[in-house]
Amino acid sequence: MSMKVGIVGMPNAGKSSLFNALTKAGAESANYPFTTIEPNVAVVPVHDDRLDQLAEVIGASEVVADTIDFHDIAGLVAGAHKGEGLGNKFLANIRETDAIVHVVRCHGDEGVIHPEGRVDPAADIETIETELIFADMEQAEKRLERVVRSARGGDKAAIAEQRWLEELVAGFLEGKPARGTPMPDDVDRSQTIHPLTAKPVLFVANVDEGSDEVPAIVADHAAKVGAGAVAVSSRIEAELSELDEEDAAAMRDDLGVAESGLSRVVRGAFELLHLLTFFTVGSGVRAQSWHLERGLTAWHAAGEIHTDIQKGFVRAEVVPWDALLAAGGYGKAREAGTLRLEGRDYVMQDGDVITVKFTP
Repeated sequence: MSMKVGIVGMPNAGKSSLFNALTKAGAESANYPFTTIEPNVAVVPVHDDRLDQLAEVIGASEVVADTIDFHDIAGLVAGAHKGEGLGNKFLANIRETDAIVHVVRCHGDEGVIHPEGRVDPAADIETIETELIFADMEQAEKRLERVVRSARGGDKAAIAEQRWLEELVAGFLEGKPARGTPMPDDVDRSQTIHPLTAKPVLFVANVDEGSDEVPAIVADHAAKVGAGAVAVSSRIEAELSELDEEDAAAMRDDLGVAESGLSRVVRGAFELLHLLTFFTVGSGVRAQSWHLERGLTAWHAAGEIHTDIQKGFVRAEVVPWDALLAAGGYGKAREAGTLRLEGRDYVMQDGDVITVKFTP
């Protein structure tokens, strides 16, 4: 299943520049053909050196990296929850994503106009978060009105949901996001609301060129709310994405930036969702990386590869990626005892290489 991450921020925060850089990075990838699903969505590969090493040792025909869908969402302004600016479009689009990349302006370029006439990362963060909380509170209060009637009739699921919604609303009134009040197991997820402020967040500090340090004001806030944080110069990344790999590396050296900011964003977004990576690879066929929620099984992994494989699951051959590399192939890994036969309930580990045996 595709991972969807929404890029949000105040107008002129740098999110569109970041999105454009991500778009070009996807287009120039040799391993995965860039795809535009719609004008504001880019499919970007999650590069993994382990996959390249496996493909070389096993003799794969091609390498296909796992991907993330990045959605460039309309800029948010104060009053968005009431429909100000493009607020309604913003809120509708962000509900469809799994996580949020929140771009925060931290650079001092006076040529870029701030919609409120000042550069204040803390105030910008507060504006976005406040609007999301207001939108969530409005949705929670509407849902609560309906649930109360069912709860009065003794419906246990409704009683549990009412209790949770009341806790949410109380938290919203104190300015607390929904992620601090997780949904209980006895609430019917298919029927209730899914708050915007429950989504995991990666703060991207849009810094001056030559910097790759997250400003303390952003880092401290991210730590406080349990979010991730990386630093990127959106303008520089957009320029770098226009260059070939060798010229881009030389420019990064000149700027004193060790790693691509785009790589930090893509990796941070992937880690944000608490996923693990597993691989499928064979001689003369494609080597591919896949994602799976931590704690899920070989049967679930089979479903990521193809639903027919999952339906006909018989068993799985599993070997850690580094053990397969050390052995130099499946045969020697089998002889060494590092390649194992596992059933459908085997809990997948990050870096597992899996071959699923199934009946068509």
